[in-house]
Amino acid sequence: MTRRRIAARGFTLIEVMVALAVVAIGLAAAIRIGANNAANAAYLRDKTLAQWVAENKTTELLLQTSWPPTGSANGSSTMAGSQWYWQTLISATVDPRVRRLEVSAGREQDHPMVHLVAFLPQPSAAVSPPAPAAGAGN
Repeated sequence: MTRRRIAARGFTLIEVMVALAVVAIGLAAAIRIGANNAANAAYLRDKTLAQWVAENKTTELLLQTSWPPTGSANGSSTMAGSQWYWQTLISATVDPRVRRLEVSAGREQDHPMVHLVAFLPQPSAAVSPPAPAAGAGN
């Protein structure tokens, strides 16, 4: 009987280890990207909610029937199940019928995430609806 030596085909240990190292580096980069995306999504959610808090406060002041006095005010409100802190600063402008409003809002009282600037017009006196024209509605 003759023995033939059959050449073995396959990967060497070094080749397998290099391939595993490349895969590990790629997976680590993918995990880091995923973690960054999750953190960014949470930040954008918080920033959006803070913007809504500031816009709500601005709308609240715009809808008041009396003109808010100049000065600053602090407060908090609940949005999406979380406590949010806001600060307003109302100042006079060169037009005596308009006041400048600055609203800051964020999760922490001393670290606002957004700043919103708006202008408040002087509320007009209650206007009664116009009387119907003569002969209208007949």
